Amino acid sequence: MRRILTIMLLTIGAVTVMAQDSQDVEAADADSPTFVPTVKVSKVVVDGDSIPYMEMSNVYVYPKMTFSSKRQQTSYMRLVKNVKATLPIAKQARQMLIETAEYLETLPTKEAKAAHMKRVEQSVYREYKPKMKKLTYSQGKLLIKLVNRECNSTSYEAIQAFMGPLRAGFWQAFAWAFGASLKKEYDPEGTDRLTERVVLLVEAGQL
Repeated sequence: MRRILTIMLLTIGAVTVMAQDSQDVEAADADSPTFVPTVKVSKVVVDGDSIPYMEMSNVYVYPKMTFSSKRQQTSYMRLVKNVKATLPIAKQARQMLIETAEYLETLPTKEAKAAHMKRVEQSVYREYKPKMKKLTYSQGKLLIKLVNRECNSTSYEAIQAFMGPLRAGFWQAFAWAFGASLKKEYDPEGTDRLTERVVLLVEAGQL
């Protein structure tokens, strides 16, 4: 995990910065990644009458999982565990990315923006290093993909947008040396089809 720790810290660092310098944001708890289904209760007025309604989260129905071997079952259970450990972090990265982009737009000069992003590198180690140490190597690689899923951009693109192409190229080369890639894309219809199924079930509170 130490091999990929720095890679992931920079990945999250590129999309994790406070919207305001004085605002403290609680990091996602990778140990308790519980997603509770949301229920919205409201009403509509039809011909003068108030009609209550309830809006619930999506409910996903898949064929029952079957396994040809104990090893295959263990691999699936490991995937579920890894998704629950990394999905909350990826979702928080998405929210922080939105807030950061909006905040950077309020800064008047390139110097101010550069200074603000410099603080990212300083804060990311302080905020995320303890949590990232708990992730395994495979969880770190999965997190790279889930960042792409949540942010609609690869980790490389996020770093490039906030820190420039030279920094992005450096960290991509560093990641490549340890068997990872910040350019890795999430493919929910192909290689990551099973992962997407798990993600959707976890999001809906069904898993």
